[in-house]
Amino acid sequence: MAKSPEVARRNMLEQLPITTGKSLAEWLKLIAAGKWHKHGEIVKFLKERHGITHGYANQIALTALRPTDGPEPGSAGLVEAQYAGAKAALRPIYDALVTLVCKFGADVEVAPKKSYVSLRSSKQFALIQPTTATRIDVGINLKGQAPTARLEASGSFNAMVSHRVRVSAKRDVDSELPGWLRKAYEAA
Repeated sequence: MAKSPEVARRNMLEQLPITTGKSLAEWLKLIAAGKWHKHGEIVKFLKERHGITHGYANQIALTALRPTDGPEPGSAGLVEAQYAGAKAALRPIYDALVTLVCKFGADVEVAPKKSYVSLRSSKQFALIQPTTATRIDVGINLKGQAPTARLEASGSFNAMVSHRVRVSAKRDVDSELPGWLRKAYEAA
């Protein structure tokens, strides 16, 4: 199985001293002393003034801009944050979806992001996103599958998936939704 983005990110940050000559702490100190407050500004500074490749500059900028009290990328704290406050009532739906998908195989990886959770095996096959206080959107990669009234084309929802299913209650995790998720998992 390919490395998860979180593992690849950690590996990149560990390699910073070897590839750039400075540790992450040294780069963060340099950025903090500067006038840069936006991701693009930091990346541009690192690439143009220090010759750092885009991938490393991007990771340094992301780390520099992450709140110190924010959850680590890929951590369970990201899920807790997604389902806090007004969206807390959606957590049982999320839990039911993750329990269901994890039964597909030992290779299923649940990878939290800031606003959604990626579901992967060898590649992402679905995602779970608490879109509103009353609805979770399940994005599914089913290329070539014709949309239906319930299995919508993803449209502008998320470019990482081909379809979306809107879920407002635990009962919406019925036989139809798991079938689409399993088909996407098997195609991944």
